[in-house]
Amino acid sequence: MATADVGEPSQLEVSNKETNMAPGERYDKKCIFCKIINKEVSAELLHCDEEISCFRDIKPGAPHHYLVVPSRHVGSCKTLTKHHVPLVQRMVEVGKEILEKNDVTDLSDVRFGFHLPPFCSVGHLHLHVLAPASQLGFMSRLFYRLNSYWFITVDQLIQLLNAKSETD
Repeated sequence: MATADVGEPSQLEVSNKETNMAPGERYDKKCIFCKIINKEVSAELLHCDEEISCFRDIKPGAPHHYLVVPSRHVGSCKTLTKHHVPLVQRMVEVGKEILEKNDVTDLSDVRFGFHLPPFCSVGHLHLHVLAPASQLGFMSRLFYRLNSYWFITVDQLIQLLNAKSETD
């Protein structure tokens, strides 16, 4: 795992104002994803390490629908900075690993993305991994629609984060 340079925020560091948590705290007692990761709520963790966790979406939009989340509470993609790009990239890597473990080999038919606030059902950063994208149902095509106001692809998010100024 890479370490942050001195003076740079950690990949998992988020404004306390955004999360309503005490300084240094990375667990939100009200967050369902934090509860899943800490095994306070029953769910099968497909991947869990210090940085990233993954589990199935309870309302799958595709035959394979996984949520890849930071293991410590991070707000929505609107709270991220350019220092979070490695975290987002790692989330994608874990998503691809989970797909591979579940015999999904056609990565050209996969959708990776995030919902934008206020369209997030949970205020904990989560990457939707949907496969095969060609099998999304009617409602799922709307919820996970490319180039919409409510859903952003990984590439779009990384581009936005890299464009953010140092003062953001």
